[in-house]
Amino acid sequence: MKHLVVLTGAGISQESGISTFRDSNGLWENHKIEDVATPAAWHRNKSLVLEFYNLRRAQLLKCYPNAAHLKLKELEKHFRVSIITQNVDDLHERAGSTNVLHLHGELRKSRSSVDANLTYWIEGDRLDVGDKCEKGSQLRPDIVWFGEMVPKFEDAIVIASKADILLIVGTSLAVYPANQLAAFAPIGIKKYLIDPYTPENIDKDFILINEKATKGMEILSELLLSNG
Repeated sequence: MKHLVVLTGAGISQESGISTFRDSNGLWENHKIEDVATPAAWHRNKSLVLEFYNLRRAQLLKCYPNAAHLKLKELEKHFRVSIITQNVDDLHERAGSTNVLHLHGELRKSRSSVDANLTYWIEGDRLDVGDKCEKGSQLRPDIVWFGEMVPKFEDAIVIASKADILLIVGTSLAVYPANQLAAFAPIGIKKYLIDPYTPENIDKDFILINEKATKGMEILSELLLSNG
């Protein structure tokens, strides 16, 4: 089977009802990034940070995978599919995709604030001040905040370097370092991009499908199954 490597961004989950960071009606509207998504914010006001992610988690639990997520699962019948996602939701997993790497963490998990290797599944939507890990430290969202290293980026590079086909869905390629991954794909492979808008920095060797994720994945699936 050919190895299909997929990089997904907020656009693929937007059609499930999950607000992107910078929507006019999105979850960032009433918060500055530096107040809820940085290590400094965590040290300054844990309650605010935790409540921000509790609201996001509550929203996620009301959302379901859409046709784009399900189409990626279907493609596992024909390709070895590796998904690298910038999203912190679990919609790929709920759709049934079996090989998903989360670059920016997972909203439904917490981790120790003193040992990043200690992670825990969050039952329900709440993580509160006073919830502690086995070492006695406050649990924090298992999210890569602005200003933090992306610990799984090296793993993502290895995956991208072994692609036979590269697909990018629902991302403007504006977020570093995820926007660098395409450069690690082998030279000469087929590359597809699904997005309503064409990013300014996209390489000319990409085949563009200017549609939202659900419609774009339908078109892409037909293309892949007809000629790869």
